[in-house]
Amino acid sequence: MARGAREIMPRWPGALALGLVMALVLGAFGAVLARAGAFAAVTSADWAAARFTVMQAGLSALLSAGLAVPVARALARRRFPGRQLVIVALGAPFILPVIVAVMGLLAIFGRAGWLNAGLALLGLPKISLYGLDGILLAHVFLNLPFAVRLLLNGWASIPAERFRLAAALGFGPREVWHHIERPMLRAVLPGVTLAIFLVCLTSFTVILVMGGGPRATTLELAIYQAFRLEFDLGHAAALASLQMALSLAAAGLGLAVARPAAFGAGLGRVADRWDRTGRGLQIFDAALLVTTGLFIAAPMLAVLASGLPWIAGLPGPVWTAAGRTVIIALVAALVAVSLALATGLLITTLPTRTARVTDAAVMLAMTASPLVIGTGLFLILRKFTDPIALALPVVTLVNAGMAMPFCLRVLLPGLAALRADYDRLSASLGLTGATWVRLVALPRLRRPLAFASGLAAALSAGDLGVVALFADPGRATLPMQVYALAGAYRTDQAAGAAIVLVLIAFGLFRLFDRLGDRDADL
Repeated sequence: MARGAREIMPRWPGALALGLVMALVLGAFGAVLARAGAFAAVTSADWAAARFTVMQAGLSALLSAGLAVPVARALARRRFPGRQLVIVALGAPFILPVIVAVMGLLAIFGRAGWLNAGLALLGLPKISLYGLDGILLAHVFLNLPFAVRLLLNGWASIPAERFRLAAALGFGPREVWHHIERPMLRAVLPGVTLAIFLVCLTSFTVILVMGGGPRATTLELAIYQAFRLEFDLGHAAALASLQMALSLAAAGLGLAVARPAAFGAGLGRVADRWDRTGRGLQIFDAALLVTTGLFIAAPMLAVLASGLPWIAGLPGPVWTAAGRTVIIALVAALVAVSLALATGLLITTLPTRTARVTDAAVMLAMTASPLVIGTGLFLILRKFTDPIALALPVVTLVNAGMAMPFCLRVLLPGLAALRADYDRLSASLGLTGATWVRLVALPRLRRPLAFASGLAAALSAGDLGVVALFADPGRATLPMQVYALAGAYRTDQAAGAAIVLVLIAFGLFRLFDRLGDRDADL
């Protein structure tokens, strides 16, 4: 297949896209290190930050993935009205801007939140959300639905014939778990846990807002402080290298633990679950799904309730920042999807081992610090122009680079199936290059392309990483405005601006999703 694939689509666009991503990550890091001259010594405080980084990321990943297992299991074995809507709604927190999610959690669990108000009425002491407890709560809120969606795909991969055989053998829930579900989780759960660990390892906004003090400093926050407060590039480069080493070690551990489930192929039937009939089991599943739904919905409803009355009175800079955010998100989505599509086409032409290495190289962008990449680009641009004037293009480029691995994950399955199904026919018809992309690839990849574009736009719209480091108030994006309003204790206006940010993120995601549905049968 590789030879025919090369005839249909040249490799140079994918090689160029991959080179650009690698240059973005490694070139920016090299610029920081070159400017510093050498790595700074790693201090005891840095090692403390590294330990806390690993601890909070590990606990966040274990809690998110561990809690997701029973929730995904309940969804997998239940059929009820609105089930598909529930599954779709589970994707909301992942594309929810992090600053908005944090505000919603504070509205429920913060010092003046609904929970503490209820405790005060009962004469009980208030709870504090800041520190490790608040960080874990925020990370579980953001990543639990993501883990559930990924685990549901694992349950869907189990052939229905395995459940038929289990029913014929008289298996109950315990036996089904031991012989069918646990082997699937052994294959899927390490990858899910690793993905959440890597996301939490480089978490910035949650730690910045919920950390509550020096004891909750992570490597990403220490990198921010090294740039913003000290401008110690050698120190920042050393911290970034330590963070990347931890990410690569975690990736190696995840690959070592995972084992294939080896179920074999099925006939593609919808699985009927005979192990779900117990009354107690039905009550347990229902209570679990309702509790999870309330946990996810309550913070978003809190932001909505507190911010709606203030939208009309938002100051002009908020609306200017909103327009700026939309433009950045659209451009970042276009760049991210273009890079992912070209790289995916390259990967599908390579031998299996080379394809895996190439795919792993792309994931390097997930382990890199956006702050280091942004700073490296600014140091490079300083030699030619005023970097502050190019703050927003740099933010757009970094956002695109960070979103590109997610887009590639969405596109690769469809690309692999497309090459297997249409390469021979396309070669016989003489369809190659741009013509093949226009007539064959784009129509049949409409839905995954639309989903990837919406995901990239939503993630870019809610980003508060690089822009918090470099953009001045005149070039602030909407997440920066929300953070500034909340920091100035203008909580009502911050809630109103947060609703606008949510509408932008979900609006862009839904816009691309609708474009993917149009003429999807072509």
